Amino acid sequence: MIRKLTAISLAIVSTLSFTAAGSYADPQPAAQGSAISWPDKQQLPTFKQPKQLEVADIYDAPGDVKLMLSTLQGIVNRKEPRIYLLESKEEGKFKWLNDLDVDYKVRDDHFDLLKKFQKEVKGIIIYDPNVPDSVNVATTLAGLRDGVAVSPELAAKLEAAPYNFKVIEDLQGKFKDRVDAYTWEYENLWKETSHRMLVGLSPEVSARPPANQPDTYKVVAQEQTEERDAKNRKVYDLDLSSFLAKPDVYVKFGDAFTQDGWGSAVHEISVKADGVEIAHFLPGTDAEKPYLYDPQGSQVSSGSGGHRFADGGNYFTYKFTAPAGTKALTMSVEMWNEYKVSATNDQPFSSLTKEPYGYLRDYAVANKAMVFWLDSNDPAEKELFEKILSDVKPGTPYLGWFSNDFQGEFSGVEVASNHGVYVLAADWFSNMTVFSGTKPEFSKPKAPKPVKLDNKIYVTYTFSEGDNLQYNQHRLRNLWDDPKRGQVPINWTSSPLLYDAAPAMLNYFYGTATANDQIIAGPSGAGYFYPAAWPEKALTDYLDNTKDYLKKTGMNIPYVLNRLNGENLPLSKANNAAYRDQYDVPGLFIGWDNFTKVDIVDGVPTSNIQGVGSVNDTKKALADAKAKWDGKSPLFVSLGILAWGMTPTDLAGVTAQLGPEYQVVLADQYFSLIREANGLPEKK
Repeated sequence: MIRKLTAISLAIVSTLSFTAAGSYADPQPAAQGSAISWPDKQQLPTFKQPKQLEVADIYDAPGDVKLMLSTLQGIVNRKEPRIYLLESKEEGKFKWLNDLDVDYKVRDDHFDLLKKFQKEVKGIIIYDPNVPDSVNVATTLAGLRDGVAVSPELAAKLEAAPYNFKVIEDLQGKFKDRVDAYTWEYENLWKETSHRMLVGLSPEVSARPPANQPDTYKVVAQEQTEERDAKNRKVYDLDLSSFLAKPDVYVKFGDAFTQDGWGSAVHEISVKADGVEIAHFLPGTDAEKPYLYDPQGSQVSSGSGGHRFADGGNYFTYKFTAPAGTKALTMSVEMWNEYKVSATNDQPFSSLTKEPYGYLRDYAVANKAMVFWLDSNDPAEKELFEKILSDVKPGTPYLGWFSNDFQGEFSGVEVASNHGVYVLAADWFSNMTVFSGTKPEFSKPKAPKPVKLDNKIYVTYTFSEGDNLQYNQHRLRNLWDDPKRGQVPINWTSSPLLYDAAPAMLNYFYGTATANDQIIAGPSGAGYFYPAAWPEKALTDYLDNTKDYLKKTGMNIPYVLNRLNGENLPLSKANNAAYRDQYDVPGLFIGWDNFTKVDIVDGVPTSNIQGVGSVNDTKKALADAKAKWDGKSPLFVSLGILAWGMTPTDLAGVTAQLGPEYQVVLADQYFSLIREANGLPEKK
């Protein structure tokens, strides 16, 4: 179907020929026909204005089809954005598309897109399913050779009529493992790729369970209160006898309160059939392996004597096979925190079923970036990762993410920061080759009304995740559309680099903001990095080069995360001075702690953020602040609101119950009050 939609308008951007600009190695020019503009001081490239979009709904498509179409999208959109892929339905499949004032046509057959743009494709690159990381090598080759990345099964189809594509590169059998694949990529392709950006993407993700598969799990144990300090740690005896209708019993450990991230933590398990032990292990040991059916997003920690844990929507599942004729099956498990234990005798779908995916690959292909996935906690992979990082200039963006969840985030951002490379979480961002062609048309918001300083508890709420471009596209859109947004003052962290990556999104957020919404810069300014790990002499230059992004987006207050070895640190005097002098800040938010406080460092108010993940957390933090307040002078409380667990509706409810001694304010008002209370000059 074809629709004409009116909302945020797109504007033509300049169409200078794209060239991968200077790096420590000589960059290669882009292919002829590129219409990407990337001036030297611009952080991310600008694409041409889309005039009409061919749309494919690939939400339920096989992974290899998603990969094929995303690499096709990168090739085609490099010249002019003409393909838009519907990959997520979190915020509504058509919401952002319908906000673009552009004609579009939805194609019912995915392969119609390939037929339409067949002449722009020079062939196919076949990845090796036995070496998943060959998907990333194939993506890099797709950008360099103008070929689509495909599975061996799709290759057979595309080599035949009506496509008759030639094979540009067949990667089957070429690599033995991850390091081998990326070493070859670095040695053979790096010199051809753009050195102005790096892209880190997992080569595959867990496939979604079949839509018609029922959930037959039954809860056998669940913590009823929010427990985070292991005070409920003990051995729990669970009866699984009711699940003996079939030989195999599957036991899943999840999170009873998914909003706050303190789910099941398991130290030891023993399973007995009719009193005879048939399984006994500690998680993370070799003894666990025969029983671990699906680790999903769980992690193993050496803390607390060693344990496996799963927070939020993550879980892990064990499979136990009872001997024939078993009458009683019991499990003794030492566990703690917000556990939720469920069991079934129907074989569940496993997250170990993997497939490739699209998302940011269009952007990598269009910009001829090298795509890789290296674990900074693995010595061999870290060595290669650092070799790549050392080849780019300080101030280069790394788009994507890291493996191993929080451990991967902390170490990955730190290693990147050591080389002056900042991170833009974007591995689930769709259609950046389209959104980068839109034009910023928003007006910067007016400063909020001043608040009279009094002896009160001044509270400011700040939603987390502002380092995350895909958060802007997905979760933030849902939070922003909450009907109770605007009832209480809220600070929203966001990336100032949306100005380059997706101006249409900034247009939407600013165009619909209320007087109670303030958008501030997410960690740690124009990009996510740790100042303590960044080369000190280069930090001032980076902040100076990116300060205009904070000014033109109106995000004048940064939220800074500063870590070394996973530990939150205060800013050094030199780093504090760099933010003061280059960003000219009225104040800084810092950290994600279990406390909140305000320090004045060389004339800069610095407010530690106390993280809260639920309504109860928020109420307790506010009550604790009041209990410590002497009532003789103003108290300043900064709460970080976990974006994955709370909503504006939650905050409206909490705020409505506060007494007159509290006043909730925006970030500008908060730091203005702090400055006044401490005799500092007003910032304008």
